Amino acid sequence: MHTADAGPWYRERWPWILAAGPFIVVIAAFYTAWLAVKTNDGLVTDDYYRKGLSANQTIARSEQATKMGLVAGVRISSDHLSVRMQASDRNFVMPPTLALTISHPTRAGLDQSRVLVRNGDLYSGEVRLPAAGHWLVMLEDERKTWRLLGNVILPANGETLIGSPSAQEKVPAPADIRN
Repeated sequence: MHTADAGPWYRERWPWILAAGPFIVVIAAFYTAWLAVKTNDGLVTDDYYRKGLSANQTIARSEQATKMGLVAGVRISSDHLSVRMQASDRNFVMPPTLALTISHPTRAGLDQSRVLVRNGDLYSGEVRLPAAGHWLVMLEDERKTWRLLGNVILPANGETLIGSPSAQEKVPAPADIRN
């Protein structure tokens, strides 16, 4: 029989092919560790305690709106937004302006903030929104003593009510609102 003279192991290709897999995994692990150390994921804020306190204040503002029985009827057309406010609290004075924040749940680039000016019974202003989509609407007064938060799904037929559920039962049907 004829036997081939085998050379040293490092001259064979199969040991190198078999060692390539674990070697690539080790390099990838070092790269992942370097990324974890050098980059900031931004998930935890530095001032978490202050943000927690502000969350409590935000909840208190929503509860204040519920106590006053505030309800807002939001109507959005192509480039115009109007809000009709009502309160079950007889001592509530309608503010001259409302701060409006419209935000998209997943696309922050479409978020908008506006100041709505009162004109008679309505607050109105211009907005640029796509014709369809789910939007979070937040209304608050200038002094930030109360806030209303609700959802509007476009296209909406008519007015969307946001506010206290108990107050919505007491609100009469909305009058015909023309833009």
